[in-house]
Amino acid sequence: MALTEHHLAIGLFGAVFLVLLSGFPVAFALGGTALAFAALGSALDLFDAAFLEALPNRLYGIMTNETLMAVPLFVFMGVVLERARIAEDLLDTMAESFGRLRGGLGVSVTLVGMLMAASTGIVGATVVTMGLLSLPTMLKRGYNPALACGTICASGTLGQIIPPSIVLVLLGDVISSAYQQAQMEMGIFAPKTVSVGDLFAGALLPGLALVGAYLLFLVAVAWLKPEWMPPHFGDSPAGHRLGRIGRGLLPPLLLIVLVLGSILGGLATPTEAAAVGAVGALVLALMRRRLDLACLRDVMQSTTRVSSMVFMILIGAALFSLVFRGFYGDEMVVEWLGDLPGGPLGAMTVVMALMFALGFVLDFIEITFVVVPIVGPVLLTLGLDPVWLGVMIALNLQTSFLTPPFGFSLFYLRGVAPSQVRTGHIYLGVTPFIVIQLLMLALLALWPDLATWLPRQIYGD
Repeated sequence: MALTEHHLAIGLFGAVFLVLLSGFPVAFALGGTALAFAALGSALDLFDAAFLEALPNRLYGIMTNETLMAVPLFVFMGVVLERARIAEDLLDTMAESFGRLRGGLGVSVTLVGMLMAASTGIVGATVVTMGLLSLPTMLKRGYNPALACGTICASGTLGQIIPPSIVLVLLGDVISSAYQQAQMEMGIFAPKTVSVGDLFAGALLPGLALVGAYLLFLVAVAWLKPEWMPPHFGDSPAGHRLGRIGRGLLPPLLLIVLVLGSILGGLATPTEAAAVGAVGALVLALMRRRLDLACLRDVMQSTTRVSSMVFMILIGAALFSLVFRGFYGDEMVVEWLGDLPGGPLGAMTVVMALMFALGFVLDFIEITFVVVPIVGPVLLTLGLDPVWLGVMIALNLQTSFLTPPFGFSLFYLRGVAPSQVRTGHIYLGVTPFIVIQLLMLALLALWPDLATWLPRQIYGD
């Protein structure tokens, strides 16, 4: 059997997957493997090197993309809130508010996870921070170890779906490009657009519904198994508690409302709102006298490191995409998904299953930049709603990151958990939350209006 471009396209995807599993840096794995296969294809006369001439334009597009400017700003905002120990104050405040109730500490951890997700959007940082701050306290208060671990892992992954989130910023930019490409292929030369704001609005109701489902589960466990979630009896006076709640909860809550509200209200673009969030985080840190020159230097270095990683991966993914298209891999994907039984539903099911499996070994950035640009235009050509598709992908990846044995959140918590917490505790604890996630995925699949109703109300058709 003669070697064809499609064989090299499949080989390229498989080789990138293997190199990523080896632990090689993602950006260089994508770009280096793509260049190696481009050279091989050229030697076999199966690749036109003219495809690579489009790379400078791709890089210029990345540099001038105003939406992507929100990424370093949101990262900066999250790092400042973390270094200024805002999350620690939030957890103390919530524990002060709900800790006297049976299951109150678990409820507090979930709500803080939601607020941290809305202010940082970085899953790893949220899980590690919550693990360090709340897990020892929960164990000390007599919480069931498995339930404590599951609550922290589940609340930590809310950064995937609760806006404003870096995941949704990146996914929104990729979905927007895929939607325009799909419309052009359908002969629509005045294409509609979908923005990051649309995706934020689409993810808001499913995200809040997911938090509500978590809370209902915790309340049910506290009622059925009270010994698993005992109350914490404090002795601070009511006036002191109200003062702590005001100082610890209101400022970060106001910051989140300003950032998200300005986007949903059409008052600011995501980039402008991210700038407001970054300045607001600095103001909060200064008000609490937790930001000196050394801390600011650390914040800037962390922001630069994370932002550089994101954009280097984006550059590597752009090179991978060009070479993959040079082997006509996009045409192969179109044919493959089009031949699946069940039409759009069958294609969507297969793609979601593939992304779920890839979520065990690849980070959301790699999946967003490598997989979504390949399958996104095909699915959107089949008539799927872009906002619904983006929210489904985010919720699916969130579930994958929570699922044993390879979920990223499990590894993050395992790395900071006390010695008495076993891996089995973590696996057992996340199981009911995975069931909740799957039920929410099914609900969103059966009822797309859960994701599309709010964007229509805010931005119109």
